[in-house]
Amino acid sequence: MSLDPKIVEALSGVSTATLTTYLLKKGLRNVWMRGTKPLREGQPRLVGRAFTLRFVPAREDLATPESWANPRSTRAAIEAMPEGCITVVDAMGITDAGIFGDILCARMQKRGVAALVTDGVVRDIAGVLGTGLPVWCQGAAAPPSVAGLTFVNWQEPIGCGGVAVFPDDVVVVDQDGAVLIPAAFLDDVIKGALEQEALETWIMGEVEKGAALPGLYPPNAENKARYEASRGRS
Repeated sequence: MSLDPKIVEALSGVSTATLTTYLLKKGLRNVWMRGTKPLREGQPRLVGRAFTLRFVPAREDLATPESWANPRSTRAAIEAMPEGCITVVDAMGITDAGIFGDILCARMQKRGVAALVTDGVVRDIAGVLGTGLPVWCQGAAAPPSVAGLTFVNWQEPIGCGGVAVFPDDVVVVDQDGAVLIPAAFLDDVIKGALEQEALETWIMGEVEKGAALPGLYPPNAENKARYEASRGRS
């Protein structure tokens, strides 16, 4: 199920840094996917439901070029990706075998996939960049996926960068990496994270005016009252 455009718009105004802070307050510490770096500088902040893919270690009888033609393959998985999703791939942190190259990324771009996120790497990096598909990963490697990985399935729970990702959880990516919002927390996060972002914007304004941090960040009762007044609330 795709996200409501209003949800996408709301979360597009919240940084992943703010999201991790808010989720921490809710008891969720492990939501930032390690190794998910933007492949290109200036990639936009994006929001989408997670579409998951899972690899396991390479096994010689399964991880072969012939496996790419199987009904259960990365090629088949791409054809199941809905428009607007963020594809999240569990590559077990392997960095010497590229999970996708330019042709697969080009097809994802044509299908309207919002972004690719993985704790692994891609290959054919110049071609991948040329597709225009926003990618968050650990870099590039020339060998194909079957040199180090066996593709297993799609749309099942995975681990990416040490974070548990379930299909239809929500992912937000920006220059700091990829952050997971559990589906059950979505409504609460939209309200709370937007408020957190507004507060931090106000605090930054005070810092730019020369205010000292103690009592401001986090705000004491006096500064909370000043903030509420700035928002037209009392």
